[in-house]
Amino acid sequence: MTQRDRTSAAGLTRRRLLKGGAAAAGLAAGSGAMTGFPTIWAQNIKDVVITHVGQSFSVIPQIAAQASKDLGFKIDMQTVDLNTQMNRLFTQPDSIDIADVSINVVPDIMKKKIGLPIPVSKYKWWDTSMPLFTKGEYPDGRKASVEGGAPIKFQYYADKDASKLSPTPTDYLTSIPSLTNADTLGIRPDLVGRKIESWAELFNPQFKGKAALVDAPDIGILDAVMALEASGAMKYGDKGNLTKPEIDQTIKILIDLKKGGQFRSFWQNFDQSVSLMASGEVVIQSMWSPAVTAIRTRGIACTYVALKEGYRGWGVSLVPLKHLTGLKLDAALDYLNWYNSGWQGAFIARQGYYSSVPENARKFLEPYEWDYWYEGKPAEKDIHDPFGALMEKAGNVRDGGALWQRMGNVAVWNCLMDEQRYLTRHWNEFIAA
Repeated sequence: MTQRDRTSAAGLTRRRLLKGGAAAAGLAAGSGAMTGFPTIWAQNIKDVVITHVGQSFSVIPQIAAQASKDLGFKIDMQTVDLNTQMNRLFTQPDSIDIADVSINVVPDIMKKKIGLPIPVSKYKWWDTSMPLFTKGEYPDGRKASVEGGAPIKFQYYADKDASKLSPTPTDYLTSIPSLTNADTLGIRPDLVGRKIESWAELFNPQFKGKAALVDAPDIGILDAVMALEASGAMKYGDKGNLTKPEIDQTIKILIDLKKGGQFRSFWQNFDQSVSLMASGEVVIQSMWSPAVTAIRTRGIACTYVALKEGYRGWGVSLVPLKHLTGLKLDAALDYLNWYNSGWQGAFIARQGYYSSVPENARKFLEPYEWDYWYEGKPAEKDIHDPFGALMEKAGNVRDGGALWQRMGNVAVWNCLMDEQRYLTRHWNEFIAA
């Protein structure tokens, strides 16, 4: 950590937390979740444990350790797979304090009445958060695509009772946006041997037996949809919310492709995607940014290609759950403010993700790192991942360019469709075919 980092972090130590306790309690009172303020807060905060549950791409031990150090109480991060996470969230919500979820899960959280509305006035970084979350816009004022699960659809409650969502800004947040990215296809350029510019290439017979999809109906279907529409095989009304006839036809085509030998595999987790690409068994596939990073740290060529049809975007948010009260609620809310204060944002930047508050992350990145990850400039020095491994040699440019070249070109957002159950059933038929 540089001197600048230490200086910035100093404002988030337990000493600041103690001074800010009354302000945090104001949030609790404003939410209706507690009354009064515990007089023993300062003495007992060290005994608090906040349970933060999510998936491996964002729930990282080093982040928990730094938060615990800065805040003076324990952050217990627990990593689970998606199915386990959703089952636990909806059947055992009291076992989770902070749910680390895709923002399009918010409607289900609202229906179950397990989320805690957050007054905008009590979250200190809202005015400097990405306008994709706050307004559904790009920095230049253009409206972002709303196909699929665009964050603006799920960011606001209409009122403090969380009775319904609001498509326009209100005083109550459903969650605190943490990170975002725009995904595309990963390729092995040394094995592909030519330029890849379209999603349609995923189903190109040239790559028969060398292509892979992520086995997740809400994500894999979008990669397939982008490829099928790009190839001219299908035309969709809303790529992020398919009708039953669109699902039927899409799955039929995918089953035909599978039986024809197009796919080498269907991966379910990060490590599987890395192994498939690193081994050369697959040369083109659904990928996530940290997987590309992991392959490059092994000295293997792997490119996240910018495709002419645009990216598949997504946003992740932190949801405090409704059972939080008193001292624990107070600590949880302070943790949410810590989370986007910069340290975490810089850490995840080094694996290719964007913080929802970029300028805070910038404070914890070296200038050459900021230029590479956010500005799309050639690296002035070697680029390392969050764990210190060499990822990119000096002189290279990040795939996809600058922040808004990527996030400003999202064609569809990860989502849960109206016909999600129908989709999941038929997706499973495709995987089993």
